[in-house]
Amino acid sequence: MFQNAPNNGGGNSRNSLKMVKRVLGGIGVVIVGGILVFGSFYQIQEQEQAVLTTFGKPKAVTETGLHFKIPLIQQVQKVNTTIQGLAIGYEEESNDVVEPDGIMITEDYNFIDVDFYIEYRIADPVQYLYQSREPEEILRNIAQGDIRSVISSYSVDEVLTTGKSEIQSKIKEDIMADLEKQDIGIQLVNITIQDSEPPTAEVMQAFKAVETAKQGKETAINNANKYKNEKLPEAEAKADQIIKDAEAKKETRINEAEAQAARFEKMYQEYQKNPTVTKQRMYFEAMEDVLPGLKIVVDNGNGVQKFLPLEPFAENAPSEEEETVENTAEPSQEPAVPSADGQTQENR
Repeated sequence: MFQNAPNNGGGNSRNSLKMVKRVLGGIGVVIVGGILVFGSFYQIQEQEQAVLTTFGKPKAVTETGLHFKIPLIQQVQKVNTTIQGLAIGYEEESNDVVEPDGIMITEDYNFIDVDFYIEYRIADPVQYLYQSREPEEILRNIAQGDIRSVISSYSVDEVLTTGKSEIQSKIKEDIMADLEKQDIGIQLVNITIQDSEPPTAEVMQAFKAVETAKQGKETAINNANKYKNEKLPEAEAKADQIIKDAEAKKETRINEAEAQAARFEKMYQEYQKNPTVTKQRMYFEAMEDVLPGLKIVVDNGNGVQKFLPLEPFAENAPSEEEETVENTAEPSQEPAVPSADGQTQENR
């Protein structure tokens, strides 16, 4: 009896040990199974892309949703494909100036502090992860080199005022060309000048004064153009009215001249028919126009004419007045013939 007791105790110990091993093995199987199950799937969200690596060979996965991978053999790295930003010349979080990055030299050898903000996105996740170790730093170095190259070809006045849009476009073109050569999987979206100012306060005030003067110049030019646009139509309308009045006056004069010419032609035709009567009639009409207030003219025949106020005598002696008028109807000299402009002219 005493010999069998230890044997039974040893058997129980061995059974307990086997039970523990089985439990631990089951737990290990469950853990390994869980790892295999949960490690076999991965989720890609919107604005994300993944790189699936199989024995060191990468492959891009661009479709969103749930995907399968072989556990322990395939590895997944996700990248953010949304638009990201990079500040040059200042700290993006604290907005503090970074002088080594922002101070540049212009074409006219002036120092200027220019801050840029670069917007970019990851276009190729495989190249982004495996083509270079720090692609953002490569982008920063490329941008700084192109920025300094472009700024050095413009004057300080253009950088501060009028040439910002052109400078931004030129820098963007240069950065995109360099990124295409480097092939680091990053695509430039946009680059903008956040701020540009002289490095010292005194120079800054001087440039602000220049800018104010330029704005005043632009305002004066705009006001002048506005005044011109207001007055020019009015002046053109007056000029048109003057031209129309002149044309109307021209037509009136032409019609008057044509009427006088026609009248003269008719008078000349009558003159040809009966010259003596026509001469007398023309003479009397001309004298009425030239001397409308003269009533009686006495000519003694020797070329000396006397103008007498004979109205009282003419009223008392009508027969003498008629006699005098008959004498004046036959002057010693030929009567004057009126010209086309209404003046008298002697016939010789």
